[in-house]
Parts: sequence; C-alpha cells; structure tokens
Amino acid sequence: MSKTIDLELTRAEVEVLELEARLRVVPMNDTQLSDALKTALAAKKERLAKLRTLHATAGRASRSGKDGAEDVNPLHAGRRPPLKRTVPQRPQAKTGK
Repeated sequence: MSKTIDLELTRAEVEVLELEARLRVVPMNDTQLSDALKTALAAKKERLAKLRTLHATAGRASRSGKDGAEDVNPLHAGRRPPLKRTVPQRPQAKTGK
C-alpha cells in the first residue's frame, strides 16, 4: 500500500511543479488561461496536502512493529558485507647478470 502512495505522492508533486512552471510563462494578456491554471494549481496543492498527510500516517503505521521496534527490510536482512579484494602483487623481475 505504501509504495502506491509513494508513487502517487511523487506524481502529485511533479504535477504541482509543472503547473507552477506553466503559470510563470503565461502571456500577460491571457487572463483566462492564467485563471484556469491558478484554479488547477489550487486543486493540485490541496490534493498534494491530503496525500502528504496520508503518506505520513501510513509511514508511521508501517514503521511501528508489534513491540514498537522498526521492521527490517527482508531484502537487506541477510546481506553480507562486501568482499575485500586484494590486488595481487607482481612478481619481482629477476636481475640476472
């Protein structure tokens, strides 16, 4: 559930940024377009605020386990430390005279 909210939240943030950018380049004499963009931006910001609230509550619920401890991601639970790689030494050149 939280991954869906994360994607939706991210998309809503992008939509708000796109509308703000579009509003900055509206021609000065196009008041109808400007008003429509302002209305859409207000609606998108309201939706974004709701999604942020929903995301925050879902995040708190998923982080708290049965005893209040944080859950460990199963993909990272059995992860081994990286191998230490050593660079092989070159054999010393024989100096035979």
